[in-house]
Amino acid sequence: MVEFKDDGTATTLGKTRENRDAESAVVADLVAVELDDAGLNLNAKRLPILARIYGAVVLLDGLATLPIMVISILYAVREILDGHVHVDAMSLTFILSAVRAVVLVVSAVCLIVFGVMLLRNHRRYAARWTYVLMPLTLADGMLSLALTGLGPNLLMPLVQMIILIVISVTADPSLSEERRLQRALKRMDDRDDYESAVAAGMLGRDQSGKGYIALDFFNIFWLFTIASVFGLIMETIYHMALYNGELQDRAGLLWGPFSPIYGCGAVLVTVCLNRLWKANPFLIFCASAVIGGAFEYCTSWFMEAAFGITAWDYTGRWLSIDGRTSGLFMFFWGLIGVAWVKWLLPRLLTLINRIPWKVRYSLTAVCAVLMVIDIAFTLMALDCWYGRMAGQPQDSPVAMWFSERYSDAYMANRFQTMHIDPSKAGRM
Repeated sequence: MVEFKDDGTATTLGKTRENRDAESAVVADLVAVELDDAGLNLNAKRLPILARIYGAVVLLDGLATLPIMVISILYAVREILDGHVHVDAMSLTFILSAVRAVVLVVSAVCLIVFGVMLLRNHRRYAARWTYVLMPLTLADGMLSLALTGLGPNLLMPLVQMIILIVISVTADPSLSEERRLQRALKRMDDRDDYESAVAAGMLGRDQSGKGYIALDFFNIFWLFTIASVFGLIMETIYHMALYNGELQDRAGLLWGPFSPIYGCGAVLVTVCLNRLWKANPFLIFCASAVIGGAFEYCTSWFMEAAFGITAWDYTGRWLSIDGRTSGLFMFFWGLIGVAWVKWLLPRLLTLINRIPWKVRYSLTAVCAVLMVIDIAFTLMALDCWYGRMAGQPQDSPVAMWFSERYSDAYMANRFQTMHIDPSKAGRM
């Protein structure tokens, strides 16, 4: 159980931080003992043959890609400087292509190192290099999506991401064993911590006292979901008030009453301002305005770059920044941030904590899977909609399936705030 003093510091009534440190030490000792008893040497125990084959493949991939990319970049720069090729350096397609070229070069270097680590059986270092390659793979996939849309181009980044995740979990046996023992201890403590937090009225709170809410997946997911629903309701009411009661579907996903921009915004504000929950409201207002405005700008830019979609345009309004955000809506983000941190977050946490212990993790896992499916199908439907508007042939089974079930008329009715202009997209 934990109590908080007026200055925000935490005192423990039961399990203290020293207990946690002691448990960590016990875990480390158990790991060492088990490894010693088994006679394991991290560098002596060879990786599975499939991992070594993959290491050879990525090594060759990196060795082939790196010189090709460097030569291609140098050749392109020379052609541009000599005037043989004319490009608009400020065009979205050129910027995205240049960024992707840099990402591919960096990825090639990392793949070479990663392949060597796998072939030389440096398990611990190989596991760490996966965490370098994961964001690079994600960036490559996002840039490929923006440049060429959904298709076979995303297959390699997806497969590589899955393999990297598997290797990150299995490559380092000491980390794997430590995680196993940590999970065993956590299972023993979870129920005790849950009951203690309920008794202290601190369920879902940051037990360190530095922030308000515990930033775990359970809390983050439900904050995202609830904010997506209430954000949609709030925006619908705002639109009806401005346009004489006109009802407009302002949902952002293919299925369900969700506006993910509000869900993502709520999560972003919560993560960034969690430790400012006792701060001056004006500071929270300013931080929320900047965070919300920047997020709104980036979201608008990505939607236009990937799909040619304009969902809002604030051109001509006070402090408009490329029409993607404005002073008025940054002001609104600031107000919402203050209300969120000071008033809504405690009440939402109380609501979230009503989910019973026996179903809280299973229910969250099922709902998270459904949300991921909704987001994935929304992206595919938007990509097919873009393809039809751009006059691209829709002859693949997936494209025909989406064309039959989610036609242009359906998409225009579902996403009433979105307008597609393929010429605005950054695709090649």
